[in-house]
Amino acid sequence: MKALEKTIRIAQCLELAILLEVSADKPGNVNLAVGFEGTNHTHFLASAVAAAPHFKKAAEQGVAVFNGKLKVTEVGVGLIIRDCVADINTWQSGGNTLLGTVLLLCPMAVAAGMSKVKNQSGAFELSELRENLRLVTECSTPEDAVAVYEAIEIAKPGGLGKAPDLDVKDPNSINRILTEKISLYKVFKIASNYDRVCSEWVKNYPITFEFAYPYLMEQIKENRDPSVAITHTFLKVLSEYPDTFIARKVGLEKAKEVSTMAGEVLRYGGLKTSTGREKLRAFDVYLRRHDSKLNPGTTADIIAAALALALLSGYRL
Repeated sequence: MKALEKTIRIAQCLELAILLEVSADKPGNVNLAVGFEGTNHTHFLASAVAAAPHFKKAAEQGVAVFNGKLKVTEVGVGLIIRDCVADINTWQSGGNTLLGTVLLLCPMAVAAGMSKVKNQSGAFELSELRENLRLVTECSTPEDAVAVYEAIEIAKPGGLGKAPDLDVKDPNSINRILTEKISLYKVFKIASNYDRVCSEWVKNYPITFEFAYPYLMEQIKENRDPSVAITHTFLKVLSEYPDTFIARKVGLEKAKEVSTMAGEVLRYGGLKTSTGREKLRAFDVYLRRHDSKLNPGTTADIIAAALALALLSGYRL
């Protein structure tokens, strides 16, 4: 497969992952039927389109590393993330739609570019991709960190709270990052105790690779309906890993309560039984009753990343 075809394929996989994630019936999140005040599925569709060229750019940087034309430390993953978020912001007026997803997918695009294509269909070996993903995140630079801070300022996500160190709202943080040469990886390590996206970054995506992706593929095989598989995977991840977006806004205990409710929906069969569907509807109503404070947004980011792995490894609808 030629380099251009490879980078286009990677970008298509990641764009489709976002489109599939927002299309599924996930409780408490934007989907094709319901959204939040000021934000609906069209904002996510526009965001996916805006993100695609930046995924291609990330993949191109990975190909340059693969060909020995660039060092991993020279990839500029933070700049790609910042430019991607900025472009998303110009394409839609629904606020922060994809910051967490972009943080997870841009390094993945670089890693895929660094990896060999194992067959003509453009599939990648996930063990190699994961090792390259570790290199991309660990080799991030202080400049990457500054660019991500700029991306956060552009996206203006809710529920940030105050960080114990290098707070994104503190104007001195960027100066410290540059003078003390603190990489993006180290910044995310500080935040990894209270932010699941940052935790995935610094631990080499354990939930994405070891939990969400295998469960997703099992569900796809069992149900033969990707929408059902995505919803069930969302519920499974949420039931096992309290959503840190919720925890930062209303506390860990409330996030654990939401996880317990997600597990109950699955125990009653989820979308496969009438009782499960009733439980799912009630769960969705409960989550939306609180002005998006109970929006499991980080779980949605991880589901998008798991879908990206499925598509990159060869799954086709």
